[in-house]
Amino acid sequence: MNSQLPLTRDLVLLGGGHAHALVLRRWAMNPLPGARLTLIEPNVMAPYTGMLPGHVAGHYARRDLEIDIVRLAQVAGARLIIDRAIGLDRAARLVRLEGRPPVAYDHLSIDIGITSAPSELEGFDEFAIAAKPLGPFAQTWAAFVSAVGQGAKPPRVAVIGGGVGAVELALAMHHRLTGVTGQPPQIDVLEVSTALQGTASGTRRRLLREMERAGISLVENARVARITADGVDMAGGETRPAALVVGVAGARPWGWLEATGLPLENGFIKVDEGLRVMDDPAIHAAGDCAHLSHAPRPKAGVYAVRAAPVLFHNLRADLTGGRRRVFRPQGDFLKLVSLGRKAAVADKGGIGIKIPGLWHWKDRIDRRFMQKFHKLPAMPAPRLPRKMAEGVRAEMSAHPVICGGCGAKVGPGALMGLVEDLAPLERADVLSRPGDDAGVLRIGGQTQVLSTDHLRAFIDDPWQMARITAIHALGDVWAMGAEPQAALVNIVLPRMSEPLQRRTLRDIMDGAGSVMTKAGAAIIGGHSTQGSELTIGFTVTGLNQDGAIGLDGARAGDRLILTKPLGTGVIMAAAMRAEADGDVVRGALESMTRALAADAHALRAARAMTDVTGFGLAGHLLAICRASGQGAEIEPDAVPLLPGAGALFARGVRSSLDGANAAFALPEIDCQGEAPVWLFDPQTAGGLLAAVPEDQAEDCLGALHDAGAAARMIGRVTDGPARITLL
Repeated sequence: MNSQLPLTRDLVLLGGGHAHALVLRRWAMNPLPGARLTLIEPNVMAPYTGMLPGHVAGHYARRDLEIDIVRLAQVAGARLIIDRAIGLDRAARLVRLEGRPPVAYDHLSIDIGITSAPSELEGFDEFAIAAKPLGPFAQTWAAFVSAVGQGAKPPRVAVIGGGVGAVELALAMHHRLTGVTGQPPQIDVLEVSTALQGTASGTRRRLLREMERAGISLVENARVARITADGVDMAGGETRPAALVVGVAGARPWGWLEATGLPLENGFIKVDEGLRVMDDPAIHAAGDCAHLSHAPRPKAGVYAVRAAPVLFHNLRADLTGGRRRVFRPQGDFLKLVSLGRKAAVADKGGIGIKIPGLWHWKDRIDRRFMQKFHKLPAMPAPRLPRKMAEGVRAEMSAHPVICGGCGAKVGPGALMGLVEDLAPLERADVLSRPGDDAGVLRIGGQTQVLSTDHLRAFIDDPWQMARITAIHALGDVWAMGAEPQAALVNIVLPRMSEPLQRRTLRDIMDGAGSVMTKAGAAIIGGHSTQGSELTIGFTVTGLNQDGAIGLDGARAGDRLILTKPLGTGVIMAAAMRAEADGDVVRGALESMTRALAADAHALRAARAMTDVTGFGLAGHLLAICRASGQGAEIEPDAVPLLPGAGALFARGVRSSLDGANAAFALPEIDCQGEAPVWLFDPQTAGGLLAAVPEDQAEDCLGALHDAGAAARMIGRVTDGPARITLL
């Protein structure tokens, strides 16, 4: 009997700001049964604002100040949607997104931060970068420092804005660029009124002296006319040359909030003492995007951090019918302003103080905060009963977590005997050959291919999972040179209430429909049921006018072409254990969601072709070798891997199907030393592997590259026996 509690409420966190990051961490330690938690965030890494000046100055690596949103969501058991919000439908309780259908919520919390982009300035969006959000700025800054170091760009920077944040950033940039070039850079700080307003007089004097000592130019009452590729044009006709223009012009709300109908104060969301939106009990807001109506405060990360426990408590209270708490922000706080080098000034209560060792104190505080996210709570191992049948403990030790996707499939050794034992049925309209990727039928004078596949979910996003599964299932059709025709969908939903069933099914059908429609296939029906976990499958058909491409046509001398890098198996195995970096996971997802239609078109000359999926590169190449009666040679250095996959292999991470794949293929592999582990990594929605005549291989490879495929020529077909040789 299934004891899983049903999901009944959707809690959506919009934005990965500091308050939400802390809510997710608390949720990981104390999840609420029955609530489906979703995080919507466009970036896989969320930089910590307190360490940004230190990073710009070169004191911190980017990893030091980044919160890995993917790992955090995985540990919290949250569905992660990597996309950007563009609006709300409050009546229907929907978050509208930039790149996919809306996401429904029962309760919503908003923590999207702010921007510092003066987008009203002509040319800013094209030629400048805002310091917030921090992710794009950090990337732009790293590229600029590299270009200056190589002599490709002059060390000239213009900073739009003259508040504490702008001056702190200017000092940090000065320190870093001086270290790169050995000479002081030219940095202009352009403030529309008086610089450093709102700071203590002592702090202001200290910062002005630091700027003067560094040779940073401060222009107050500056009137900027436009930003160009050459720098900043002033209203009076003067041009201030700059190779980098940075906007740090104070806290600005995101413009799309204006159209939501939310109650706003100067563009910021008005919330009550419990962080709930003033006129909507279903929505909360926290962090810099919120205006505390009961206790207005300046925009500062400290308030987001202090609000997190109250936000966590009140969201759970609304989901359970419990009592809510009041957020009482402190009246003032200690501001530690860094000076570029490893020094800082303290500002509190109108007093500015320079104390020796202050920067190191700030460094300890910041690193202690980041430790909360760099050392996340460990995902618990399955609890085993005291008494079990023999072999259970050994099996659980070998595979404590069964992977999703193709990593969850039955190994080739167990399957092959069953396939070989099937009694052949002689029919003139059944053209299938042993080992074909899909069934081949003759219907009405046409050749039709037929295949089925399903995947155990390895991400909690049904829309994205449906897209990946659709591409994966269509791989067999494309591998046989056919055009997709139709699809039946089979869905197993975890236990949930009817409203959540409707939302989840809509997500799945929207995701699958987007792939099938683009591929030219119609979804003509399907079946659904409830089970212990999300599983999506498709039965697909395709039509082939020229006869299906099988596995048995490879000839000695043919070149072997692989159209996608390997590594989805090991990456998703690590992700399911919260051991993979967010950018590595994003790269794997992008690879899996790239369809193979263009690849198949570019490989029309192939004599044999398959898609590399659950049995790994070795297993699928051996299938071609056996069907064709040929051998194969592989150049290991030519085989492409997804970014981060090699490091995970080196750490000993493996998919749960890896061992079965290796046991099946290793006896047929000749190599010096140990065979590379990537040979056995099960791929989900992997690339095509084609045997192409030698004289057409370069043309095929060029067509693949033109289509955007990271295809590589990895070896060649040889005279038998049916073995793989690693060169």
